[in-house]
Amino acid sequence: RARVSVADSPLIPSKASIATALSQVGVLVNNAGASYDHPEMFTNVSEEVLARILQLNVAGVTGVARAILPSMMERGKGVLINVSSTSAAIPSPYLSVYAASKAYIDKLSADLATEAAPRGVTIQCVLPGPVATKMSKIKRPTWMAPTPETFVKASLRTVGIESRTTGYPPHSLILGFINALRYTCETGAVWLVAKTMLNLRGRALRKKTKLTVEREVSEGNTF
Repeated sequence: RARVSVADSPLIPSKASIATALSQVGVLVNNAGASYDHPEMFTNVSEEVLARILQLNVAGVTGVARAILPSMMERGKGVLINVSSTSAAIPSPYLSVYAASKAYIDKLSADLATEAAPRGVTIQCVLPGPVATKMSKIKRPTWMAPTPETFVKASLRTVGIESRTTGYPPHSLILGFINALRYTCETGAVWLVAKTMLNLRGRALRKKTKLTVEREVSEGNTF
């Protein structure tokens, strides 16, 4: 198993030790990523957060692909799974840079898959919806937001069958519903997603405010 951090290097190929570590990897899940703390207006997101999203989701994913594909193509076999997001395929106001970075992964994967297929390498792009993880801040798994283990188990069944997939049938329903709505009323689809994002934003901000007040009260009680 090879574990690679892409947080601090602009392009993985410049790191010879990393390229060497990846040279014998047969299957790699390229899932490094960063997002917002919660849905937010583009103009309210700090430059540091935006830079980290672009570093991990664009430069990092590209660098790992560039580091591992030469050895896979040389051996004539290998699987590279790039993790995008359903937000890349639907309107995603208030997640603009995150969604755009994931759309980049989607496009990169599609074109690399065409280049790599004749050399025996499979490239798949997975566009998951909500999963109960620390980054998503979903604490309790549900049918629509499964545990990582449930999602991975379902997603792996699609490798070698689908080059582009949500990886999990309920997430395909999300894409299908939003895209069907876009077909009939683009404005309605955008409104629905925007309203959902604003609701999530409001909930997150209220929670932050509550935690801040509780912390201040607690600190005040120490005197």
